[in-house]
Amino acid sequence: MNNYETVFIVTPVLSDAQVKEVADKFQGVITENGGQIVNSEAWGLKKLAYPIEFTGEGSIVNTLETQYRRDERIIRFLTFKQDKFAVEYSEKRRAKLSNKQEE
Repeated sequence: MNNYETVFIVTPVLSDAQVKEVADKFQGVITENGGQIVNSEAWGLKKLAYPIEFTGEGSIVNTLETQYRRDERIIRFLTFKQDKFAVEYSEKRRAKLSNKQEE
């Protein structure tokens, strides 16, 4: 399994519920194609982005990006394969964010 992170930017005219619907759609694309969601974050309307970390086989990226292109609510997207250092950094970042939320 490879580790990936994908980030997409939605059009700013969407409501919070619509943004959540878009995020759920693409998380579904990942899981339906054999991927596993590791983490996802809503960055909010200021940043207009929603990152999702996941694992899966290489073919899942093509399927996911095809779905991004077909969805008019998506302005931009970026998916990249994480090396071992990026995976380690992401784990530390998630732990740090988790600790902040607990405080």
